[in-house]
Amino acid sequence: MSFELIHNPAKNNYEYHIDEHVAYITYDDQNGNMHLTHTVVPKELGGQGIAKKLLIDVLEAFKAQGKKCVAECSYVVAFQEKNPDYADYFAK
Repeated sequence: MSFELIHNPAKNNYEYHIDEHVAYITYDDQNGNMHLTHTVVPKELGGQGIAKKLLIDVLEAFKAQGKKCVAECSYVVAFQEKNPDYADYFAK
């Protein structure tokens, strides 16, 4: 399953548009550390691994920009704990 990652700077988020639904992760740029504050996947899209795919794409986008992330939403915190191989994407 492949989706196009869309940056929506007006809303400080990255989005997937799937059918008529929008899944997104909201961020807050604090001096180059990207605080990931909210992850939303509409219930109609649940159970398909979309949140994980979206988060990995967002992490890759920030890494390409030379930025580190800070987990603030519960989904991102849980991902960070379960996936130590992504530790270098997060600020210490």
